[in-house]
Amino acid sequence: MYFSFIIHIRFYVFDKAILQTIFIYVNTYVKKPYNFFMSKEKPFDKELFFAALADNTRLRLLNLMDQDEVCVCYFVEVIGPNQPKISRHLAYLKKAGIVDVRRDWKWAHYRIVKPENEQAAKVLQGVLEWLKTDLEMQNDRRALFNVCCAPQPPVSIQGAPRPASIEACIK
Repeated sequence: MYFSFIIHIRFYVFDKAILQTIFIYVNTYVKKPYNFFMSKEKPFDKELFFAALADNTRLRLLNLMDQDEVCVCYFVEVIGPNQPKISRHLAYLKKAGIVDVRRDWKWAHYRIVKPENEQAAKVLQGVLEWLKTDLEMQNDRRALFNVCCAPQPPVSIQGAPRPASIEACIK
């Protein structure tokens, strides 16, 4: 299969600044021009941030992470739905800039990160403080502790590293 690539480089001069845009034509399809001078930094998305906080399952996940780095397998044991559903919620939180992931072999460890936007960081901190007082969230924390400290852990979490705060309580 043969594709003909024709690259056109156009230069525009505006106020003594040269803007390069490259148009790539693959056969008869026109690709979107790429501007090399575009900022790589995205503005803070308030709508995405608040939408991430507007779901009970995501709030439960944030509550379980609190100040720890927690493996996805513990979320599945405590919250209950299947692992793909939990992973989708975590991906949404990651896209909103609220959590970050660290992969360690087959384990994915999530932790809360402070948003770069100062007001969003204050809102997130307030929400986390509020979750600590909620009865359902306290029950989730207890369930996490019980799952982590079980004499015979469930098969799905055998060998999984425990959250740091729970590991410190056990010793």
